[in-house]
This record gives sequence, C-alpha cells and structure tokens, in this order.
Amino acid sequence: MTTNPVVPEMPDTLALQAQDAAHYLHPFTDHKQLHSRGSRMIVRGDGIYLWDSEGKKILDGMSGLWCVNVGYGRSSIAQAVHRQMDVLPFYNSFFNTSNVPAVQLAAKLAELAPPGFQHVFYTGSGSEANDTNVRMVRRYWDLMGYPDRHVIISRRNAYHGSTMAGASLGGMSGMHEQGGLPIPGIVHIGQPNYFDDGVGMTPEDFGLRAAGWLEKKILEIGADKVGAFIGEPIQGAGGVVIPPDTYWPEIRRICRKYDVLLIADEVITGFGRLGRWFGSELFGIEPDLITFAKGVTSGYVPLGGVLVSDRIAKVVMDGGEFTHGFTYSGHPVACAAALENIRIIEEEKLVQRVAEDTGPYLRQRFASLAAHPLVGVAETCGFVAGLNLVRGKAARLHDQLRFDPALGVGMVCRGHMFNNGMIMRAVGERMIVAPPLVMTRAQIDEMVALIRFCLDRTLEDVEARGWI
Repeated sequence: MTTNPVVPEMPDTLALQAQDAAHYLHPFTDHKQLHSRGSRMIVRGDGIYLWDSEGKKILDGMSGLWCVNVGYGRSSIAQAVHRQMDVLPFYNSFFNTSNVPAVQLAAKLAELAPPGFQHVFYTGSGSEANDTNVRMVRRYWDLMGYPDRHVIISRRNAYHGSTMAGASLGGMSGMHEQGGLPIPGIVHIGQPNYFDDGVGMTPEDFGLRAAGWLEKKILEIGADKVGAFIGEPIQGAGGVVIPPDTYWPEIRRICRKYDVLLIADEVITGFGRLGRWFGSELFGIEPDLITFAKGVTSGYVPLGGVLVSDRIAKVVMDGGEFTHGFTYSGHPVACAAALENIRIIEEEKLVQRVAEDTGPYLRQRFASLAAHPLVGVAETCGFVAGLNLVRGKAARLHDQLRFDPALGVGMVCRGHMFNNGMIMRAVGERMIVAPPLVMTRAQIDEMVALIRFCLDRTLEDVEARGWI
C-alpha cells in the first residue's frame, strides 16, 4: 500500500474549538454537549490511523464513516483528482452533455455490478441516491400503467439517509420525531435482529419469520399498491444487524411473488466490505436497484448513485424525460477519484483479501471477545463486526441479562474507546466496527487488543457505578 504521510503543522486546538463552537453546526449532534467539551480536531490520516491536533494517534475502526475502504493518504487518488481539476474541474450532465470520467466510471460499474445491471444514475450521496430510488420506482410503475403502486416498504431501525425521502425510508424513530416524518407512501416492518427478537427460535426459523413480515405488510396494504421494498444487506447504522441465512432468499421470493421491486441499499456493503463487490451477491438478493456511495471513492470525494437494472432502465429510458437530477450528477472530479479508488481495490485484490484472508481472520479474532464478561455475542461478516454489551452472561443467547438502555452503557464504552486511541461506534448497547479494507492481520490483532483493553475499562467503570 502506497500512501503519502503528509505531516501538517499542528494547529491551535483551543482556537479551532472556539471557531467550531461559534460557527459549525455538526450533523447528528447535541451541540450543548459538544461545546461543553470541545470538538476533537482530526488533522491527518495515514493507512488505518488518524492523528488529532494534540498529536494523539487513533486507530480508525469505522473507516471514517463506513467509507475509507482503501485507507487514508492515498496519493494516487489525490493526483487523479488534481489532474482532472486541471483538465475539467466541472461540467454538468444536463443539456445533452457528458464527460469522460463519468462515462468511464459508468462502464466500470456495469462491469463490476451483479448480472443485469448496465446503467447508473449519479448523485452526490447515498441520501440523494435513495431519494432517486423513490422517484424512479414511482416513475417506473406510472409508465407501466400502475400509478397506484407508489408505496415503498422499509424496515424499522434501518438507515437510508437523512434527506426527507431518505430519512422516511429509514426506520430510525429519533429521526421520525423531527420534521413530520415519514412522508406519505412509506411504511415499515420489523428488522431481522435475531439477538433481540428471535427468542425461542433457531436463526433459520427466525429468518423466515422476519421475512414473512414483508408478505404480511404487502397483503395488508394490497399488492396493487406496493411498488418496492428497500433494505440494507446488513443494517449498518442500526448496529450491524446480520440477518440469518434464510432471510434474504425468502425476501427475494416474496418480492417476486407479488412483483414488488427490490432495492438493495449498498451504501455501506458495496465495494468489498463483505468480501464481494456488492453484498447482494453474498446474500443472493438479486435486486432491481442498488444504492451506492461511500466506498465508491473511499470517501475521498463525495459521490453516490443508483445501479439500475435493465428491467427498469429500459422502461424509464423509453418513457420520455425523467425530470430528476442534480447539479453534481456525474461530477468529473468525483468520478475520476472513483476510477482510481476502484483501480486500487482491484490491483491490491482487497475484495479477495477480505473474502479469503483478513475477513476470516477478523471473524476468528473478534469471536475471542465473546469470552469477556461484558460481551453477550460477538459476530462478523466480511469487514463489519458487532458485539452486544450485557450485564450478565448466560448459557443461552436470549437469556443474557441486558443493561437498562437509559444508563447509556454503550456511550460509556465508546468514551473509553475514544480516550484510548480506538474508534468504535456505539448503537445502544451494541459496539460496532467497519475497518478499512487494507487492515492487515497484525493490525487486526492490534485492534482487538485495544477493544479488549477498553472493555476492561468499561467493566471497571460500570462496576464502580453499581450497574452490575
């Protein structure tokens, strides 16, 4: 792996924190809490590591925000961006125009996508891509002569973005409490979370039961009114919810039975995260639309989009003008970054490494954390992993003693992680990681040792507070 470890001059942390508090509204943030302690200023990245303005080294177990698949400091991506900016920094894709990187990337994505995908619609983010899915699904059914098939079914605790349509598709209750969401025509079913909802069932039986909630909802609404079902192959922001093996084949069967379009949101699972170019291949989803973003550029430049199946693309293209798009659709600089990012993934065989080497090694090492007194279950799939914090172990999975969610044990644990040079995200009482795909076996060992150390500190903390 070739990186460019540029070491910037350290800034004045307190001055930056003051400016931050005075002017910068952060996403998904309680600003009173943030300003009481000040933002951590990240100033440099190289490989799987970050450094803050105090010079502290941090292992980034979350790949930025699920996206820096090829790691930080890739000078060749910076060079590709610079070359494109010199040649053509921007032009739009309206008015019957195009640009070279957008065309080349579209062809490359069609090559990498599952069978039956030859077209791409570009956006600036995954949120915009899921808004595009809503528009495209409804346009498709209108053109097919079924204007009532506009309802889209999603899942509770799913995350599909934070725009009006994206947040509505998502099933995060905290998001729905703000802004009058969800918008009309979007409904939700339960998630395939075996740890929480599979009491008394085998994983296989629970997978079928959870998929059955989709059929029940279709029949409740009326199949003649349902246009699509959307789901992440593995729910990411919801806590790395890995569905049982029986789940996705049954979802696929139900969608085909009622001719409901199937949307796979691969913003997180695309571009090697699960040891396949797309997670749909691993789970046999066979979608009609695939949402992508994040890993397509490894987050170096914003880019998202929708891979559109031949079935839908033909109808939409034959149907006249599709009145939807963005100023930055097919941005030449973003597409240039994506092309170089994909070249790196291919050249370094990162997808194969995750499938055959580092993914299985992460599973083995992460599973060792299940022996910790605070861990109820530890599981992985490719390069995502999650563990549940519990206050008491038990022989049977569903008999584990849970913490009161009001205690915020996950956030306590996250604090110990951050304070000890480890970025691990908390979703309730579930701690999750999604490391850069370039992580080596030695670095996996380093990460697991850091996690174990922080779990020990968390255990000491919750014992001192009398929570166990």
